Amino acid sequence: MIESFINYLEYEKKASNHTVTAYRHDLDQFEEFVSRSFEKESIADADSSEIRAWIIDLVEEGLSSTTVNRKMATLRSFYKFLLQSRLIKKDPTYKLKSLKNPKKLPEFVQESTIDAVLEEAVYEGSFEGQRDKMVLEFLYQTGVRLAELIGLKWSDINLIDGTVRVLGKRKKERIIPITSALKRNIISYQKVFEERFSNALQSDYFIMTNQGKQSYPMLIYRTVRQYLDLFAQTSSRSPHILRHTFATHLLNKGADLNAVKDLLGHANLAATQVYTHNSLEKLKAVFEQAHPKA
Repeated sequence: MIESFINYLEYEKKASNHTVTAYRHDLDQFEEFVSRSFEKESIADADSSEIRAWIIDLVEEGLSSTTVNRKMATLRSFYKFLLQSRLIKKDPTYKLKSLKNPKKLPEFVQESTIDAVLEEAVYEGSFEGQRDKMVLEFLYQTGVRLAELIGLKWSDINLIDGTVRVLGKRKKERIIPITSALKRNIISYQKVFEERFSNALQSDYFIMTNQGKQSYPMLIYRTVRQYLDLFAQTSSRSPHILRHTFATHLLNKGADLNAVKDLLGHANLAATQVYTHNSLEKLKAVFEQAHPKA
Protein backbone atom coordinates (compact mmCIF):
# COMPACT_ATOMS: atom_id res chain seq x y z
CA MET A 1 0.00 0.00 0.00
CA ILE A 2 2.87 2.33 0.69
CA GLU A 3 4.19 1.77 -2.84
CA SER A 4 0.76 2.54 -4.31
CA PHE A 5 0.67 5.80 -2.38
CA ILE A 6 4.21 6.71 -3.45
CA ASN A 7 3.30 6.06 -7.08
CA TYR A 8 0.25 8.27 -6.63
CA LEU A 9 2.47 11.08 -5.30
CA GLU A 10 4.99 10.71 -8.10
CA TYR A 11 2.79 10.25 -11.14
CA GLU A 12 -0.54 11.84 -10.26
CA LYS A 13 0.33 14.56 -7.77
CA LYS A 14 3.68 15.27 -9.49
CA ALA A 15 5.30 15.71 -6.07
CA SER A 16 8.96 16.66 -5.90
CA ASN A 17 11.66 14.07 -5.23
CA HIS A 18 12.27 15.68 -1.85
CA THR A 19 8.60 15.33 -0.87
CA VAL A 20 8.38 11.72 -2.06
CA THR A 21 11.53 10.79 -0.15
CA ALA A 22 10.26 12.43 3.05
CA TYR A 23 6.85 10.73 2.81
CA ARG A 24 8.41 7.34 2.17
CA HIS A 25 10.75 7.72 5.14
CA ASP A 26 7.87 8.71 7.46
CA LEU A 27 5.70 5.80 6.37
CA ASP A 28 8.54 3.27 6.63
CA GLN A 29 9.29 4.61 10.11
CA PHE A 30 5.66 4.27 11.19
CA GLU A 31 5.41 0.80 9.66
CA GLU A 32 8.45 -0.32 11.64
CA PHE A 33 6.93 1.13 14.83
CA VAL A 34 3.52 -0.61 14.57
CA SER A 35 5.19 -3.86 13.57
CA ARG A 36 7.53 -3.74 16.57
CA SER A 37 5.08 -2.35 19.12
CA PHE A 38 1.78 -3.90 18.04
CA GLU A 39 2.85 -6.80 15.78
CA LYS A 40 0.79 -5.53 12.86
CA GLU A 41 1.75 -6.52 9.33
CA SER A 42 0.23 -3.48 7.61
CA ILE A 43 -0.14 0.15 8.66
CA ALA A 44 -3.50 0.12 6.91
CA ASP A 45 -4.75 -1.72 10.01
CA ALA A 46 -3.43 0.85 12.49
CA ASP A 47 -5.98 2.72 14.59
CA SER A 48 -5.92 6.17 16.16
CA SER A 49 -4.57 4.92 19.52
CA GLU A 50 -1.58 3.32 17.80
CA ILE A 51 -0.89 6.52 15.86
CA ARG A 52 -1.02 8.48 19.12
CA ALA A 53 1.46 6.02 20.62
CA TRP A 54 3.83 6.73 17.74
CA ILE A 55 3.44 10.47 18.23
CA ILE A 56 4.26 10.11 21.93
CA ASP A 57 7.29 8.01 21.01
CA LEU A 58 8.51 10.69 18.60
CA VAL A 59 8.10 13.42 21.22
CA GLU A 60 9.97 11.35 23.80
CA GLU A 61 12.81 10.96 21.29
CA GLY A 62 13.14 14.74 21.38
CA LEU A 63 11.74 15.60 17.95
CA SER A 64 10.36 19.12 17.61
CA SER A 65 6.65 19.86 17.30
CA THR A 66 7.23 21.01 13.73
CA THR A 67 8.84 17.69 12.75
CA VAL A 68 6.15 15.62 14.47
CA ASN A 69 3.40 17.65 12.81
CA ARG A 70 5.02 17.07 9.43
CA LYS A 71 5.01 13.33 10.03
CA MET A 72 1.36 13.52 11.08
CA ALA A 73 0.61 15.33 7.82
CA THR A 74 2.19 12.40 5.97
CA LEU A 75 -0.14 9.96 7.75
CA ARG A 76 -3.16 12.13 7.03
CA SER A 77 -2.34 12.17 3.31
CA PHE A 78 -1.70 8.42 3.30
CA TYR A 79 -4.94 7.45 5.02
CA LYS A 80 -6.93 9.91 2.92
CA PHE A 81 -5.54 8.13 -0.16
CA LEU A 82 -6.50 4.72 1.26
CA LEU A 83 -10.00 5.97 2.09
CA GLN A 84 -10.53 7.40 -1.39
CA SER A 85 -9.22 4.16 -2.87
CA ARG A 86 -11.69 2.24 -0.67
CA LEU A 87 -8.90 0.25 0.91
CA ILE A 88 -10.02 1.27 4.39
CA LYS A 89 -13.44 2.22 5.74
CA LYS A 90 -12.40 4.74 8.38
CA ASP A 91 -9.62 7.34 8.57
CA PRO A 92 -7.72 6.77 11.86
CA THR A 93 -6.23 10.30 11.71
CA TYR A 94 -9.65 11.97 11.56
CA LYS A 95 -9.68 13.30 15.14
CA LEU A 96 -5.95 13.70 15.64
CA LYS A 97 -4.84 17.23 16.44
CA SER A 98 -1.51 18.75 15.57
CA LEU A 99 0.91 19.58 18.35
CA LYS A 100 1.12 23.21 19.37
CA ASN A 101 4.27 24.92 18.22
CA PRO A 102 5.88 27.17 20.83
CA LYS A 103 5.50 30.82 19.89
CA LYS A 104 8.74 32.28 18.66
CA LEU A 105 9.18 36.01 18.92
CA PRO A 106 10.56 37.64 15.79
CA GLU A 107 14.19 38.65 16.15
CA PHE A 108 15.16 42.25 15.55
CA VAL A 109 18.30 44.36 15.45
CA GLN A 110 18.98 46.94 18.15
CA GLU A 111 18.84 50.61 17.13
CA SER A 112 22.51 51.16 17.92
CA THR A 113 23.44 48.19 15.74
CA ILE A 114 21.36 49.43 12.81
CA ASP A 115 22.99 52.85 13.17
CA ALA A 116 26.40 51.20 13.04
CA VAL A 117 25.48 49.13 9.97
CA LEU A 118 24.27 52.19 8.08
CA GLU A 119 26.80 54.74 9.29
CA GLU A 120 30.01 52.94 10.21
CA ALA A 121 30.15 50.14 7.65
CA VAL A 122 32.42 50.89 4.70
CA TYR A 123 30.48 51.01 1.43
CA GLU A 124 32.38 51.41 -1.81
CA GLY A 125 31.69 54.56 -3.79
CA SER A 126 30.89 52.39 -6.78
CA PHE A 127 27.39 51.52 -7.96
CA GLU A 128 27.63 48.16 -6.23
CA GLY A 129 28.55 49.68 -2.86
CA GLN A 130 25.84 52.34 -3.03
CA ARG A 131 23.28 49.77 -4.13
CA ASP A 132 24.17 47.58 -1.13
CA LYS A 133 23.67 50.49 1.24
CA MET A 134 20.35 51.35 -0.42
CA VAL A 135 19.15 47.75 0.00
CA LEU A 136 19.79 47.90 3.75
CA GLU A 137 18.39 51.39 4.20
CA PHE A 138 15.27 50.70 2.17
CA LEU A 139 14.46 47.41 3.90
CA TYR A 140 14.88 48.97 7.33
CA GLN A 141 13.22 52.34 6.68
CA THR A 142 10.16 51.02 4.83
CA GLY A 143 9.70 47.49 6.19
CA VAL A 144 9.05 46.07 2.72
CA ARG A 145 9.30 42.35 2.05
CA LEU A 146 12.13 40.85 0.02
CA ALA A 147 9.90 40.17 -3.01
CA GLU A 148 8.46 43.69 -2.80
CA LEU A 149 11.92 45.25 -2.96
CA ILE A 150 12.94 43.07 -5.90
CA GLY A 151 9.80 44.05 -7.83
CA LEU A 152 10.08 47.76 -7.07
CA LYS A 153 10.57 50.12 -10.04
CA TRP A 154 11.62 53.74 -10.22
CA SER A 155 8.06 54.61 -11.26
CA ASP A 156 6.89 53.40 -7.83
CA ILE A 157 8.92 56.05 -6.01
CA ASN A 158 7.50 59.56 -5.69
CA LEU A 159 10.19 61.84 -4.33
CA ILE A 160 7.91 64.89 -4.53
CA ASP A 161 5.27 63.38 -2.26
CA GLY A 162 7.82 61.38 -0.30
CA THR A 163 6.07 58.05 -0.84
CA VAL A 164 6.67 54.65 -2.36
CA ARG A 165 3.98 52.45 -3.92
CA VAL A 166 4.40 48.78 -3.04
CA LEU A 167 2.64 45.79 -4.57
CA GLY A 168 2.32 43.24 -1.77
CA LYS A 169 0.83 39.80 -1.34
CA ARG A 170 -2.23 38.97 -3.44
CA LYS A 171 -1.41 42.02 -5.59
CA LYS A 172 -2.53 44.32 -2.81
CA GLU A 173 -1.13 47.83 -3.22
CA ARG A 174 -0.10 50.04 -0.34
CA ILE A 175 1.58 53.44 -0.01
CA ILE A 176 4.49 53.86 2.41
CA PRO A 177 5.86 57.28 3.40
CA ILE A 178 9.61 57.76 3.18
CA THR A 179 11.67 59.95 5.49
CA SER A 180 13.58 63.03 4.36
CA ALA A 181 16.84 61.19 5.07
CA LEU A 182 15.82 58.25 2.92
CA LYS A 183 14.69 60.62 0.17
CA ARG A 184 18.14 62.26 0.14
CA ASN A 185 19.81 58.86 0.02
CA ILE A 186 17.61 57.77 -2.88
CA ILE A 187 18.65 60.89 -4.80
CA SER A 188 22.33 60.07 -4.14
CA TYR A 189 21.76 56.47 -5.21
CA GLN A 190 19.99 57.66 -8.35
CA LYS A 191 23.12 59.56 -9.39
CA VAL A 192 25.38 56.48 -9.25
CA PHE A 193 22.59 54.44 -10.87
CA GLU A 194 22.50 56.85 -13.83
CA GLU A 195 26.29 56.92 -14.04
CA ARG A 196 26.18 53.14 -14.43
CA PHE A 197 23.12 52.79 -16.68
CA SER A 198 22.93 56.22 -18.43
CA ASN A 199 19.61 57.14 -16.78
CA ALA A 200 16.96 55.88 -14.41
CA LEU A 201 13.98 55.08 -16.59
CA GLN A 202 10.61 54.75 -14.93
CA SER A 203 10.43 51.17 -16.18
CA ASP A 204 13.78 50.25 -14.64
CA TYR A 205 13.92 48.18 -11.49
CA PHE A 206 15.02 50.15 -8.44
CA ILE A 207 17.57 47.53 -7.38
CA MET A 208 19.57 46.01 -10.23
CA THR A 209 22.48 43.66 -10.68
CA ASN A 210 25.81 44.97 -11.96
CA GLN A 211 24.73 43.83 -15.43
CA GLY A 212 21.53 45.90 -15.36
CA LYS A 213 19.16 43.00 -14.72
CA GLN A 214 16.45 42.72 -12.08
CA SER A 215 17.88 41.73 -8.71
CA TYR A 216 17.17 38.30 -7.25
CA PRO A 217 16.68 36.91 -3.72
CA MET A 218 20.20 35.54 -3.19
CA LEU A 219 21.75 38.89 -4.10
CA ILE A 220 19.68 40.62 -1.42
CA TYR A 221 20.38 37.84 1.11
CA ARG A 222 24.13 38.07 0.52
CA THR A 223 24.09 41.85 0.86
CA VAL A 224 22.18 41.87 4.14
CA ARG A 225 24.23 39.05 5.62
CA GLN A 226 27.54 40.65 4.62
CA TYR A 227 26.88 43.84 6.58
CA LEU A 228 24.90 42.46 9.50
CA ASP A 229 27.74 40.01 10.12
CA LEU A 230 29.94 42.99 10.96
CA PHE A 231 27.82 44.29 13.84
CA ALA A 232 24.68 42.27 14.63
CA GLN A 233 24.54 39.62 17.35
CA THR A 234 21.26 38.06 16.17
CA SER A 235 21.15 34.48 14.92
CA SER A 236 19.19 35.56 11.84
CA ARG A 237 20.85 37.59 9.10
CA SER A 238 18.04 37.43 6.56
CA PRO A 239 16.40 40.45 4.86
CA HIS A 240 13.22 39.71 6.81
CA ILE A 241 14.91 40.61 10.09
CA LEU A 242 15.06 44.21 8.88
CA ARG A 243 11.28 44.11 8.41
CA HIS A 244 10.95 42.80 11.97
CA THR A 245 13.29 45.57 13.12
CA PHE A 246 11.27 48.26 11.31
CA ALA A 247 8.06 47.17 13.04
CA THR A 248 9.63 46.72 16.48
CA HIS A 249 11.37 50.10 16.45
CA LEU A 250 8.16 51.88 15.40
CA LEU A 251 6.19 50.26 18.23
CA ASN A 252 8.98 50.96 20.72
CA LYS A 253 8.65 54.64 19.78
CA GLY A 254 4.91 54.59 20.42
CA ALA A 255 3.54 54.07 16.91
CA ASP A 256 -0.12 53.04 16.63
CA LEU A 257 -0.51 49.29 16.08
CA ASN A 258 -3.05 49.76 13.27
CA ALA A 259 -0.73 52.17 11.49
CA VAL A 260 2.13 49.64 11.67
CA LYS A 261 -0.25 46.96 10.35
CA ASP A 262 -1.01 49.11 7.30
CA LEU A 263 2.66 49.94 6.72
CA LEU A 264 3.58 46.24 6.79
CA GLY A 265 0.67 45.28 4.55
CA HIS A 266 -0.74 42.74 7.00
CA ALA A 267 -4.23 41.46 6.26
CA ASN A 268 -5.20 41.39 9.94
CA LEU A 269 -4.03 42.83 13.22
CA ALA A 270 -3.06 39.46 14.71
CA ALA A 271 -0.05 39.23 12.38
CA THR A 272 1.19 42.60 13.64
CA GLN A 273 0.56 41.99 17.34
CA VAL A 274 3.49 39.58 17.55
CA TYR A 275 5.79 42.62 17.49
CA THR A 276 4.18 44.07 20.62
CA HIS A 277 5.79 41.26 22.64
CA ASN A 278 9.23 42.64 21.84
CA SER A 279 8.06 46.09 22.94
CA LEU A 280 6.66 44.67 26.18
CA GLU A 281 9.96 42.96 26.89
CA LYS A 282 11.70 46.31 26.57
CA LEU A 283 9.16 47.94 28.92
CA LYS A 284 9.69 45.18 31.47
CA ALA A 285 13.45 45.69 31.34
CA VAL A 286 13.07 49.44 31.87
CA PHE A 287 10.60 48.83 34.73
CA GLU A 288 12.89 46.37 36.51
CA GLN A 289 15.84 48.71 36.16
CA ALA A 290 14.06 51.89 37.24
CA HIS A 291 11.36 50.96 39.76
CA PRO A 292 12.60 51.12 43.37
CA LYS A 293 10.58 48.02 44.36
CA ALA A 294 11.44 45.93 41.31
